[in-house]
Amino acid sequence: MSETHEAPTVGPAPPTPVSVWDAFLYWLKLGFISFGGPAGQISMMHTELVERRRWISEHRFLHALNYTMVLPGPEAQQLATYIGWLMHGTLGGIMAGVLFVLPSLAILIVLTWIYLAYGDVPVVAGVLYGIKPAVTAIVVFAAYRIGSKALRNGVLWALAAAAFIAIFALHMPFPYIVLAAGIIGFIGGRVAPDKFQAGGGHGASDRSYGPALIDDHTPVPDWARFSWRSTLIHLFLGVSIWTLLEGFLYLTYGWSGPLTQMGWFFTKAALVTFGGAYAVLPYVYQGGVEHYGWLSGEQMIDGLALGETTPGPLIMVVSFVGFVGGWSKEIFGPDSLLFAGIAGATVATIFTFLPSFLFILIGGPAVEATRHDVKFTAPLTGITAAVVGVVLNLAVFFAWHVLWPDATQTAPFAGRFEWFSLLITVTALVALLRFKIGIIPVIGASAAVGLVWSLLFS
Repeated sequence: MSETHEAPTVGPAPPTPVSVWDAFLYWLKLGFISFGGPAGQISMMHTELVERRRWISEHRFLHALNYTMVLPGPEAQQLATYIGWLMHGTLGGIMAGVLFVLPSLAILIVLTWIYLAYGDVPVVAGVLYGIKPAVTAIVVFAAYRIGSKALRNGVLWALAAAAFIAIFALHMPFPYIVLAAGIIGFIGGRVAPDKFQAGGGHGASDRSYGPALIDDHTPVPDWARFSWRSTLIHLFLGVSIWTLLEGFLYLTYGWSGPLTQMGWFFTKAALVTFGGAYAVLPYVYQGGVEHYGWLSGEQMIDGLALGETTPGPLIMVVSFVGFVGGWSKEIFGPDSLLFAGIAGATVATIFTFLPSFLFILIGGPAVEATRHDVKFTAPLTGITAAVVGVVLNLAVFFAWHVLWPDATQTAPFAGRFEWFSLLITVTALVALLRFKIGIIPVIGASAAVGLVWSLLFS
């Protein structure tokens, strides 16, 4: 009687090493297809990098994501930067982060030029008429999504309500609200740590899709280990780049020049974007609309609509603000509006994203191990709760401009009431909340409805 031997189970073969060129092609492709906001972009990277290509394991992917979620700035772009850095060092991180943003910048420059040059054309105006109410619904939906994860007890609900009152009734600047919420979270993490436990993030997972290039037990590469030399070099280079760029703008245009002020303003904006792009929008509105007068409130709504319909992080709306600011201020004269807009968009983008690269290249090796310690996460929990109130205030602001387009600060409910815009807003919100329809289809349908309505009844 012959003995039979069961053949050993053979799993998928480990992936072959990835060259810098192959990584370049992937990050470039991602920059053109990264629609759907942070959740959609993170999902795309997970599907491609964890499940299909197996460049990184599930555990290491979530490990990186948890770190980027506690940083100010766009988490999806920072996640791409982190993975690129983990694979190919500083060059890989810069390459991944830049390519995640560059296609979006180019597309937004073209769309913003069309918007400013041809925005009064009936077809364009009709499309925008339908999109603006949808954007209001999207912001309400964003407040709901953040709040459903962040407001887990009465203390955090009270913090969100206080933030709303502070910005809506007291007109407190957004950075002060972030600072106060962070201090409350810091104190609360020590006095009542159970009320400020981090949550709503991405936990660990034991799921495996086969051996990965950067697997659970793959040793950390030399460049990802903490060293004072590497930290100081990256810090010096980052600060030097910022100083050279801002110094050039200062020497060329003076401190009060629009481009110089954009560099300074968007640097500050990059440091208060806890909670994602929707959180920084009120700050960009306060600065771009109320303080500097780079654009109007209506244009801010239109910019968010364009940002929602293009690939890349939603915070790329800053490039729209920069473009409109350069155009409206005629920084190169009335005959060079396009070049002024391009300069404004480029300055806004560079100064917004430069800190994100430094957070990864400097903080990646040093801070990652502290992400589960409540002493470090409690301030973020407080800030995230306050962000809910701030985003809700933004929704109120958008709704006011959309529903009472002729109103002013002195006469807040003057002029006609746009009941059809209210109908689009409610319908879009139901589609997002009840039927889980994506943002892009909602914007597309709203644009079509707005166009038809405008052509028929305008």
